[in-house]
Amino acid sequence: MSRSVLITGGNHGIGHAAVCAFLRRGDHVAFTHYSDYASFDLVHDGALHVYCDINDPEEVESAFEEVEADQGPVDVLVANIGITRDNPLRTPEEDVAAVLDTDPTASCRLARRAARGMLKARRGRIVLVPSAVALKGETQADYAASMAGLVDFGRSLATEIGSSGITVNIVSLGPTGAAMAGDVPLGRIGNPEEIASAIAFLASEEAAFDIGVRVPVGGGISMGH
Repeated sequence: MSRSVLITGGNHGIGHAAVCAFLRRGDHVAFTHYSDYASFDLVHDGALHVYCDINDPEEVESAFEEVEADQGPVDVLVANIGITRDNPLRTPEEDVAAVLDTDPTASCRLARRAARGMLKARRGRIVLVPSAVALKGETQADYAASMAGLVDFGRSLATEIGSSGITVNIVSLGPTGAAMAGDVPLGRIGNPEEIASAIAFLASEEAAFDIGVRVPVGGGISMGH
């Protein structure tokens, strides 16, 4: 049965690959974008594009309403979010606030909105996509803290709403820049399709008994954490 899927940040990278993965499974897929354009190939393949500033609660509400009107209540939410402001302890306070507002806070906003419909239906899938720095630690202290908060939020939310038939799971990303490949035990960076396949699995019926799970897809970068 086709489901209503909403993926944030679907224009490129991991979000783009996730949209393709769910379309291949026969789902109705919508994706948000914050640029002036929507990926032509995704629209051509039947995905619904929705302009949305995920930091604006009113725009998030409007985005959900648009998706619900077109393809029904959201059955699957993939919160693919993340920004960095790299300057360790010298990071201006407004940049720290931007990271915290975008990474865990926006994901929380999206998940809470999606859960409203899922609780009524007593089913649903939420997949959060933080970086592996959540557990490994990095020189990006504000970013690492925001990612760790997102992991804990996901597990807590899973505990709160799991009895209603809703699963919340986490896919932790490894490095995506070629210069960081030397830090990865596997010796290479991952590609978006590999990450998207893990996301799609956690949103599938095959993963119906997986809840609060953190799946590291990073070539071993967070091994042991």
